[in-house]
Amino acid sequence: MKFMHLSDLHLGKKINNFPMIKDQEYILSQIIDLIKNEKPDGVFIAGDIYDKPLPPAEAVSLMDSFLTELSSMEIQTFVISGNHDSAERLSFGSRIMEAKGIFLSRVFDGCLELISLEDNYGKINIYMLPFVKPLNIRPFFEDIEISTYEDGIRAIIENTDIDTKQRNILLCHQFILNGQVCESEEKSIGGIDEISADIFDNFDYVALGHLHGPQRIGKETIRYCGTPLKYSFSEKNHKKSVTIVEFLEKGNITIKTIPLVPLKDMRELKGSFDEIVEIGKKDNNSDDYMRIILTDEEEIIEGISKLRYYYPNIMKLEYDNKRTRANQAFTLEPSHNKISPVEIFNDFYKKQNNHEMSEEQENLIRGIIETIWEGEK
Repeated sequence: MKFMHLSDLHLGKKINNFPMIKDQEYILSQIIDLIKNEKPDGVFIAGDIYDKPLPPAEAVSLMDSFLTELSSMEIQTFVISGNHDSAERLSFGSRIMEAKGIFLSRVFDGCLELISLEDNYGKINIYMLPFVKPLNIRPFFEDIEISTYEDGIRAIIENTDIDTKQRNILLCHQFILNGQVCESEEKSIGGIDEISADIFDNFDYVALGHLHGPQRIGKETIRYCGTPLKYSFSEKNHKKSVTIVEFLEKGNITIKTIPLVPLKDMRELKGSFDEIVEIGKKDNNSDDYMRIILTDEEEIIEGISKLRYYYPNIMKLEYDNKRTRANQAFTLEPSHNKISPVEIFNDFYKKQNNHEMSEEQENLIRGIIETIWEGEK
């Protein structure tokens, strides 16, 4: 039996105020094409379906279209909620959808939800564990001290009757110890959310969600498939993919990944303003989402507007120069009461840039200050 492992769709996400819905629609269409080629028996979606507990209408509509397409192909689909989802909203209509082969995790009720399938080699048991915090687990295990995420997940699994002679799969959305994190992921202070991988010893495959980089934890069969798209510049070097897992007899599992190609990539460029402009003139992918780091010592006036002519989807413009490396702080001194606002600003500029303003910059500031004063009269 063959499955496709997905997670962390984050439908409805915005990055630096750029809506990603068109990119998400494009990548889900690509995933549908891969499903048609690979012909899996089922699809796992291991949490963070949406980016917010109350997702925008276009995100819900996109997920509806995706699930409808999977159902029309008679693909069994298993979906759990993640930390970004509302478990209550995601589980709405779950019992009705089961008739169409769409299994949505219900709000945690103290037990691992189980769906069993069967093929020529016998049963495959699919356990679904939505994202839960210790406070969600304690009411069901009053005799067990649960202070960490590991305490909670261990209590759930150890109190589940798992037949280790059969093939067992777990869908789980948590942070597993030694997983590689990036900026776009939420992590608790002090490592309280970290879970040891040995908790999952009774499972033949663990389909994880939460971390955005595709990776295995400890062994090949405990895996994060990663996000289908890059959701921060800390992911710029990630190779996004889907994971295909095929189960034969007990202990015989093959795993492969298939790369995904985004509508727009997420890239970073660093150099002087003139160098970046020259690259932009020849860049065939200049509509990618860009983080541009300028090394010019003087800030380029309306730099982002000028660069947007060559790179229409700049998300971030930053500087790496003497000023930013020094990261000097500026505070008003008593002596500033005796000098003009232009001189105060020049003092500020000198501390931030390690040199004084040019005559042109000083005249520009003087004009701005005079305009403000005129407006206040």
